[in-house]
Amino acid sequence: MKRFNTAIVASLMLGAAACAGELDDDTNTPDRPPPGSTTGDEANTFDHDNQGYSPWDLIDRLAKEGPPKYTSHVHSCSKVPYDTLGRVLTSVGVNVASTTNLSAGQLYRQGFNALGGPNYANRIRENSGITTSGMSRMFDIFAAASDEIIANVPALERCTTAGAPAQLFDASNACQASGITCITGVPATAAHVDFCNLAVAGATDPAAGRRLAVAAMMAAAYTCL
Repeated sequence: MKRFNTAIVASLMLGAAACAGELDDDTNTPDRPPPGSTTGDEANTFDHDNQGYSPWDLIDRLAKEGPPKYTSHVHSCSKVPYDTLGRVLTSVGVNVASTTNLSAGQLYRQGFNALGGPNYANRIRENSGITTSGMSRMFDIFAAASDEIIANVPALERCTTAGAPAQLFDASNACQASGITCITGVPATAAHVDFCNLAVAGATDPAAGRRLAVAAMMAAAYTCL
């Protein structure tokens, strides 16, 4: 028994010595970076708010917005279905059957997969979520379609009000509320017109500005359904 106790004590002493050696090696290793060299601050990393969350703020938010299980359904954003996008383009004067290279119609038809179209033959439903590739292709389509939209809006019967055709821009390239209402489907406000004019004025030339303004307004109006 005495010999057994002596073995246990020896083992414990060896273990303690080993741990002490590891601690000593760890604290004195030359590979350890100097203190503060890996610390982030506002100058070299994102400044996180570490002040915590007030439970009263959380309760107030839940009372106003509802629980996450509810808000995830109400405030979620799905993409415009592929066929719906085609009908939207047609309704604003775009020829979706165009075979011209890089036309809006060609980009629309060749972007079936990127836009998450359904593959019923393989029992794959349409993707309802917004993806980077889908949104990129949609904006490309709107940018390519902008000239067609600008040219055809005045001829669209649905955009005619009291016999007066709508138009997106006047002779001086100023944005018109009637045309904005026509392509977005909601009554244009002063903010819509100001944004449109700002896009035109900030472009390298008026033609590019008109295309950018129309593409941006279409993308804003039809990103979610």
